[in-house]
Amino acid sequence: MTDHYEQLKHLIEKRNYMFVDSKRNEDVIISEIDKKCLDRKLTSLHSRDSELVNSTVNAQVLGQQTYDHETKVEYALHYQQSIKQRRNFYIEESIQHRIATFNGNELMDDVEIIPSNVEETTPNLERIPDVEESEERWNYDRREAVRYAERWWNDYNPEFRKFTDNCTNFISQCLRAGGAPMVGNPNRSRGWWYQNKNWSYSWSVAHSMRWHLSGAKSGLRGKEMPSASELSPGDVICYDFNGDGRWQHTTIVVARDENGEPLVNAQTTNSRMRYWKYEDSTAWTPNIKYKFFRIT
Repeated sequence: MTDHYEQLKHLIEKRNYMFVDSKRNEDVIISEIDKKCLDRKLTSLHSRDSELVNSTVNAQVLGQQTYDHETKVEYALHYQQSIKQRRNFYIEESIQHRIATFNGNELMDDVEIIPSNVEETTPNLERIPDVEESEERWNYDRREAVRYAERWWNDYNPEFRKFTDNCTNFISQCLRAGGAPMVGNPNRSRGWWYQNKNWSYSWSVAHSMRWHLSGAKSGLRGKEMPSASELSPGDVICYDFNGDGRWQHTTIVVARDENGEPLVNAQTTNSRMRYWKYEDSTAWTPNIKYKFFRIT
Protein backbone atom coordinates (compact mmCIF):
# COMPACT_ATOMS: atom_id res chain seq x y z
CA MET A 1 0.00 0.00 0.00
CA THR A 2 2.99 2.28 0.47
CA ASP A 3 3.48 2.24 -3.33
CA HIS A 4 -0.12 3.41 -3.76
CA TYR A 5 0.40 6.31 -1.42
CA GLU A 6 3.64 7.33 -3.11
CA GLN A 7 1.95 7.33 -6.52
CA LEU A 8 -0.93 9.33 -5.11
CA LYS A 9 1.48 11.82 -3.55
CA HIS A 10 3.22 12.41 -6.88
CA LEU A 11 -0.12 12.77 -8.68
CA ILE A 12 -1.34 15.36 -6.17
CA GLU A 13 1.90 17.32 -6.47
CA LYS A 14 1.70 17.34 -10.28
CA ARG A 15 -1.96 18.35 -10.36
CA ASN A 16 -1.39 21.10 -7.81
CA TYR A 17 1.44 22.52 -9.90
CA MET A 18 -0.90 22.81 -12.88
CA PHE A 19 -2.68 25.70 -11.17
CA VAL A 20 0.39 27.90 -11.56
CA ASP A 21 1.78 26.34 -14.77
CA SER A 22 -0.96 24.54 -16.68
CA LYS A 23 1.27 23.80 -19.71
CA ARG A 24 3.57 21.52 -17.77
CA ASN A 25 2.74 18.00 -16.60
CA GLU A 26 0.36 17.42 -19.49
CA ASP A 27 0.81 13.69 -18.90
CA VAL A 28 -0.81 13.90 -15.45
CA ILE A 29 -4.08 12.03 -14.92
CA ILE A 30 -6.82 14.64 -15.08
CA SER A 31 -10.44 14.12 -16.08
CA GLU A 32 -12.13 16.28 -18.70
CA ILE A 33 -14.34 17.77 -15.98
CA ASP A 34 -11.32 18.71 -13.86
CA LYS A 35 -9.55 20.20 -16.90
CA LYS A 36 -12.55 22.37 -17.78
CA CYS A 37 -12.80 23.60 -14.17
CA LEU A 38 -9.10 24.47 -14.18
CA ASP A 39 -9.38 26.28 -17.52
CA ARG A 40 -12.40 28.29 -16.36
CA LYS A 41 -10.64 29.23 -13.12
CA LEU A 42 -7.54 30.50 -14.91
CA THR A 43 -9.64 32.37 -17.49
CA SER A 44 -11.70 33.96 -14.71
CA LEU A 45 -8.57 35.08 -12.87
CA HIS A 46 -7.20 36.69 -16.03
CA SER A 47 -10.48 38.54 -16.66
CA ARG A 48 -10.29 39.94 -13.09
CA ASP A 49 -6.71 41.21 -13.51
CA SER A 50 -5.67 38.48 -11.10
CA GLU A 51 -3.03 35.77 -10.98
CA LEU A 52 -2.73 32.57 -9.00
CA VAL A 53 0.86 32.89 -7.80
CA ASN A 54 1.12 29.97 -5.40
CA SER A 55 -0.82 26.81 -4.64
CA THR A 56 -0.16 24.42 -1.77
CA VAL A 57 -2.11 21.30 -0.92
CA ASN A 58 -2.36 18.95 2.05
CA ALA A 59 -3.82 15.47 1.65
CA GLN A 60 -5.54 13.16 4.12
CA VAL A 61 -6.45 9.55 3.37
CA LEU A 62 -10.00 8.87 4.56
CA GLY A 63 -10.29 5.18 3.77
CA GLN A 64 -9.58 2.39 1.31
CA GLN A 65 -11.29 -0.71 -0.05
CA THR A 66 -9.80 -3.60 -2.00
CA TYR A 67 -11.69 -6.05 -4.24
CA ASP A 68 -9.57 -8.70 -5.96
CA HIS A 69 -6.80 -6.66 -7.62
CA GLU A 70 -8.61 -3.30 -7.50
CA THR A 71 -8.04 -0.85 -4.67
CA LYS A 72 -9.95 2.39 -4.17
CA VAL A 73 -8.46 5.07 -1.94
CA GLU A 74 -10.70 7.89 -0.75
CA TYR A 75 -8.88 11.05 0.27
CA ALA A 76 -9.36 14.78 0.91
CA LEU A 77 -7.30 17.68 -0.42
CA HIS A 78 -7.04 21.05 1.29
CA TYR A 79 -5.95 23.67 -1.24
CA GLN A 80 -4.56 27.03 -0.14
CA GLN A 81 -4.02 29.33 -3.09
CA SER A 82 -2.49 32.78 -3.09
CA ILE A 83 -4.27 35.16 -5.46
CA LYS A 84 -2.54 38.36 -6.56
CA GLN A 85 -4.87 41.09 -7.77
CA ARG A 86 -2.96 44.15 -8.81
CA ARG A 87 -0.83 44.96 -5.74
CA ASN A 88 -2.82 43.02 -3.17
CA PHE A 89 -3.02 39.36 -2.19
CA TYR A 90 -5.63 37.13 -0.61
CA ILE A 91 -5.79 33.41 0.22
CA GLU A 92 -8.51 31.21 -1.25
CA GLU A 93 -9.11 27.81 0.33
CA SER A 94 -11.13 24.78 -0.69
CA ILE A 95 -11.63 21.16 0.29
CA GLN A 96 -11.90 18.50 -2.39
CA HIS A 97 -12.82 14.85 -1.85
CA ARG A 98 -11.53 12.33 -4.39
CA ILE A 99 -11.23 8.60 -5.11
CA ALA A 100 -8.13 7.07 -6.70
CA THR A 101 -8.44 3.62 -8.30
CA PHE A 102 -5.48 1.24 -8.53
CA ASN A 103 -5.29 -2.02 -10.48
CA GLY A 104 -2.59 -3.90 -8.65
CA ASN A 105 0.12 -1.27 -8.24
CA GLU A 106 -0.93 0.81 -11.26
CA LEU A 107 -2.92 4.02 -10.80
CA MET A 108 -5.83 3.79 -13.24
CA ASP A 109 -8.14 6.67 -12.38
CA ASP A 110 -8.58 9.60 -10.00
CA VAL A 111 -11.88 11.49 -9.81
CA GLU A 112 -13.54 14.05 -7.61
CA ILE A 113 -16.50 12.93 -5.52
CA ILE A 114 -19.11 15.37 -6.82
CA PRO A 115 -21.69 16.34 -4.19
CA SER A 116 -25.14 15.05 -5.10
CA ASN A 117 -27.04 18.09 -3.77
CA VAL A 118 -29.18 15.80 -1.63
CA GLU A 119 -31.63 17.90 0.35
CA GLU A 120 -34.71 17.33 2.38
CA THR A 121 -37.91 16.75 0.46
CA THR A 122 -39.71 20.07 0.35
CA PRO A 123 -42.78 21.33 -1.51
CA ASN A 124 -41.71 22.80 -4.85
CA LEU A 125 -43.18 26.20 -4.04
CA GLU A 126 -42.23 29.48 -5.62
CA ARG A 127 -43.30 31.17 -2.43
CA ILE A 128 -42.81 29.86 1.07
CA PRO A 129 -45.84 30.87 3.14
CA ASP A 130 -44.80 33.61 5.56
CA VAL A 131 -45.96 34.38 9.05
CA GLU A 132 -47.91 37.56 9.74
CA GLU A 133 -46.23 40.76 8.59
CA SER A 134 -44.24 42.45 11.32
CA GLU A 135 -42.67 45.87 11.77
CA GLU A 136 -40.14 44.71 14.35
CA ARG A 137 -36.65 46.19 14.11
CA TRP A 138 -33.46 44.21 14.52
CA ASN A 139 -29.83 45.04 13.90
CA TYR A 140 -27.90 42.69 11.65
CA ASP A 141 -24.33 42.33 12.89
CA ARG A 142 -22.50 41.62 9.63
CA ARG A 143 -19.17 41.31 11.40
CA GLU A 144 -20.46 38.48 13.59
CA ALA A 145 -22.02 36.70 10.59
CA VAL A 146 -18.70 36.86 8.74
CA ARG A 147 -16.78 35.85 11.86
CA TYR A 148 -18.94 32.74 12.12
CA ALA A 149 -18.46 31.98 8.40
CA GLU A 150 -14.70 32.18 8.86
CA ARG A 151 -14.70 30.02 12.00
CA TRP A 152 -16.88 27.19 10.66
CA TRP A 153 -16.37 27.09 6.87
CA ASN A 154 -14.44 23.82 7.18
CA ASP A 155 -15.89 22.53 10.44
CA TYR A 156 -19.32 21.74 11.88
CA ASN A 157 -20.88 23.35 14.93
CA PRO A 158 -22.14 20.50 17.16
CA GLU A 159 -25.10 22.65 18.22
CA PHE A 160 -26.68 22.06 14.81
CA ARG A 161 -27.43 18.99 12.74
CA LYS A 162 -25.05 18.32 9.85
CA PHE A 163 -26.73 17.50 6.52
CA THR A 164 -25.33 15.61 3.55
CA ASP A 165 -25.85 18.83 1.59
CA ASN A 166 -24.98 21.32 4.31
CA CYS A 167 -24.66 24.55 2.32
CA THR A 168 -27.89 26.29 3.34
CA ASN A 169 -27.78 25.01 6.92
CA PHE A 170 -24.33 26.61 7.20
CA ILE A 171 -25.51 29.94 5.76
CA SER A 172 -28.49 29.96 8.13
CA GLN A 173 -26.13 29.50 11.06
CA CYS A 174 -24.06 32.47 9.85
CA LEU A 175 -27.17 34.65 9.56
CA ARG A 176 -28.32 33.57 13.00
CA ALA A 177 -24.90 34.46 14.42
CA GLY A 178 -25.45 37.92 12.96
CA GLY A 179 -28.65 38.29 14.95
CA ALA A 180 -31.33 37.37 12.39
CA PRO A 181 -34.56 36.60 14.33
CA MET A 182 -36.29 33.24 13.95
CA VAL A 183 -40.05 33.13 13.32
CA GLY A 184 -42.56 30.50 12.21
CA ASN A 185 -41.88 27.64 14.64
CA PRO A 186 -43.21 24.90 14.63
CA ASN A 187 -44.58 25.00 11.04
CA ARG A 188 -41.73 23.83 8.80
CA SER A 189 -43.29 25.48 5.74
CA ARG A 190 -43.42 28.93 7.33
CA GLY A 191 -40.82 31.46 8.36
CA TRP A 192 -37.16 30.71 9.08
CA TRP A 193 -36.15 28.94 12.28
CA TYR A 194 -34.21 26.14 14.00
CA GLN A 195 -35.15 24.76 17.40
CA ASN A 196 -34.00 21.60 19.15
CA LYS A 197 -34.13 18.86 16.49
CA ASN A 198 -36.52 20.59 14.13
CA TRP A 199 -36.17 23.39 11.55
CA SER A 200 -37.96 25.16 8.73
CA TYR A 201 -37.40 24.22 5.10
CA SER A 202 -35.97 27.69 4.54
CA TRP A 203 -33.28 27.00 7.14
CA SER A 204 -31.80 23.98 5.38
CA VAL A 205 -32.98 23.90 1.74
CA ALA A 206 -31.43 26.21 -0.85
CA HIS A 207 -34.60 26.48 -2.95
CA SER A 208 -36.70 27.38 0.08
CA MET A 209 -34.22 29.96 1.38
CA ARG A 210 -34.10 31.69 -2.00
CA TRP A 211 -37.88 32.17 -2.00
CA HIS A 212 -38.02 33.06 1.68
CA LEU A 213 -35.48 35.85 1.23
CA SER A 214 -37.40 37.36 -1.66
CA GLY A 215 -40.81 37.26 0.00
CA ALA A 216 -40.50 37.29 3.79
CA LYS A 217 -42.31 40.08 5.64
CA SER A 218 -41.07 39.21 9.13
CA GLY A 219 -37.94 37.82 10.75
CA LEU A 220 -35.07 37.22 8.33
CA ARG A 221 -35.59 39.27 5.18
CA GLY A 222 -33.61 40.05 2.05
CA LYS A 223 -33.72 42.76 -0.59
CA GLU A 224 -32.94 41.50 -4.08
CA MET A 225 -30.11 43.46 -5.68
CA PRO A 226 -29.46 43.75 -9.43
CA SER A 227 -25.77 42.83 -9.29
CA ALA A 228 -23.23 41.07 -7.12
CA SER A 229 -21.11 44.21 -6.83
CA GLU A 230 -23.87 45.82 -4.71
CA LEU A 231 -23.49 43.22 -1.97
CA SER A 232 -21.52 43.66 1.25
CA PRO A 233 -19.98 41.13 3.67
CA GLY A 234 -22.82 39.28 5.39
CA ASP A 235 -25.09 39.26 2.32
CA VAL A 236 -26.23 36.10 0.51
CA ILE A 237 -26.01 34.70 -3.04
CA CYS A 238 -28.31 31.91 -4.30
CA TYR A 239 -27.39 29.62 -7.23
CA ASP A 240 -29.43 27.76 -9.83
CA PHE A 241 -26.62 25.87 -11.56
CA ASN A 242 -28.78 24.38 -14.32
CA GLY A 243 -30.97 27.41 -14.92
CA ASP A 244 -34.09 25.26 -14.53
CA GLY A 245 -35.72 27.18 -11.68
CA ARG A 246 -34.56 24.84 -8.91
CA TRP A 247 -32.14 26.67 -6.61
CA GLN A 248 -29.40 24.36 -5.38
CA HIS A 249 -26.76 26.32 -3.50
CA THR A 250 -26.29 29.24 -1.10
CA THR A 251 -23.17 31.21 -0.13
CA ILE A 252 -22.35 34.13 2.17
CA VAL A 253 -20.22 37.11 1.19
CA VAL A 254 -17.19 37.48 3.49
CA ALA A 255 -15.10 40.04 1.57
CA ARG A 256 -14.80 41.94 -1.69
CA ASP A 257 -11.89 41.81 -4.12
CA GLU A 258 -10.06 44.76 -5.68
CA ASN A 259 -12.84 45.10 -8.28
CA GLY A 260 -15.53 45.29 -5.60
CA GLU A 261 -16.74 41.77 -6.46
CA PRO A 262 -17.82 39.38 -3.67
CA LEU A 263 -15.68 36.58 -2.27
CA VAL A 264 -17.77 33.93 -0.53
CA ASN A 265 -17.61 31.12 2.01
CA ALA A 266 -19.69 27.97 1.64
CA GLN A 267 -20.06 24.33 2.62
CA THR A 268 -20.86 20.96 0.98
CA THR A 269 -17.79 21.63 -1.14
CA ASN A 270 -16.20 23.61 1.67
CA SER A 271 -14.77 26.87 0.36
CA ARG A 272 -13.29 30.07 1.75
CA MET A 273 -12.78 33.41 -0.08
CA ARG A 274 -14.01 31.85 -3.32
CA TYR A 275 -14.92 34.10 -6.26
CA TRP A 276 -18.70 34.30 -6.28
CA LYS A 277 -19.35 33.15 -9.86
CA TYR A 278 -18.32 29.53 -9.12
CA GLU A 279 -16.94 29.08 -12.63
CA ASP A 280 -14.38 26.60 -11.30
CA SER A 281 -17.09 24.34 -9.84
CA THR A 282 -18.02 20.96 -11.30
CA ALA A 283 -21.66 22.05 -10.87
CA TRP A 284 -21.27 25.15 -13.08
CA THR A 285 -23.11 25.23 -16.41
CA PRO A 286 -23.51 27.96 -19.06
CA ASN A 287 -27.16 28.23 -17.94
CA ILE A 288 -26.33 29.19 -14.34
CA LYS A 289 -28.50 31.83 -12.68
CA TYR A 290 -27.84 33.87 -9.54
CA LYS A 291 -29.91 35.84 -7.04
CA PHE A 292 -28.26 38.53 -4.91
CA PHE A 293 -29.79 39.37 -1.53
CA ARG A 294 -28.90 42.18 0.82
CA ILE A 295 -29.91 41.17 4.33
CA THR A 296 -32.17 43.95 5.59
